[in-house]
Amino acid sequence: MNKRAVEIVVLSDLHLGTVGCHAIELTKYLNSISPDKLILNGDIFDIWNFKKYYWPDTHMEVVKCFISMLANGTDIYYLTGNHDEVIRKISSLQIGPLFVKDKMVLDLNGEKCWIFHGDIFDIAMKQTKWIAKIGGKGYDLLILLNRAINYVLKQTGRDKVSLSKRMKDSVKKAVQFIDDFEVAAMDLAIQNGYDYVICGHIHQPKVRGYENEEGSVIYMNSGDWVENLTALEYDGKEWSMYKYEEDSFIDKSNPVVLPIRKKLKEKAVIG
Repeated sequence: MNKRAVEIVVLSDLHLGTVGCHAIELTKYLNSISPDKLILNGDIFDIWNFKKYYWPDTHMEVVKCFISMLANGTDIYYLTGNHDEVIRKISSLQIGPLFVKDKMVLDLNGEKCWIFHGDIFDIAMKQTKWIAKIGGKGYDLLILLNRAINYVLKQTGRDKVSLSKRMKDSVKKAVQFIDDFEVAAMDLAIQNGYDYVICGHIHQPKVRGYENEEGSVIYMNSGDWVENLTALEYDGKEWSMYKYEEDSFIDKSNPVVLPIRKKLKEKAVIG
């Protein structure tokens, strides 16, 4: 397979080690690209819900892709998240082209891009972590149920549904699970003079232009590989949002992309 050359790829919320991870699709994507930098922006391994009896070969294939990239000259930056927060004990570790950090800043054509997982803005996560961990168990069961339902729907020619996404969206709106996550990130980014801020954590791929009285910034979220199967890519000039589509992926390696331009200053939302 001919690999696409990409300067930077940002992935988050893979949740390897859980039934929800779309490892097969992720491996196809990783085998189709050749990035200079791969930024793994948190919750790559789901250590909260990791079980010895669940580590399928498909998940190991993802790890092998990372190792292959390292061997072929890709710098990999592992930024810690809440589900893999134990790795924060070794933040600042570097082993050859592998870097472990909590956050990072890139200078891209004179513009500063601030990247971190984002759980620091999640008030519910900080105050009720034990509830979130219990919720993770139920989430896995919901994923399994959803797959069974989607199998039946596929056999009857009907569209797939995402029970977990619908439930999570409704619950988060009802109890304000995310305490103005995006605005908090954007306000702080503007305060510190960043042009872009990239997060993960909330599993919602998005590009949003934002401004306040102090300035403007572009917020991006790379999404996840549990529900949305998305990534952010930078080609040296602009960012784009990659969306995995099985049919188009089989026919060709070109991604489905949404261009992101710095002129996006208005409070518009893409995705």
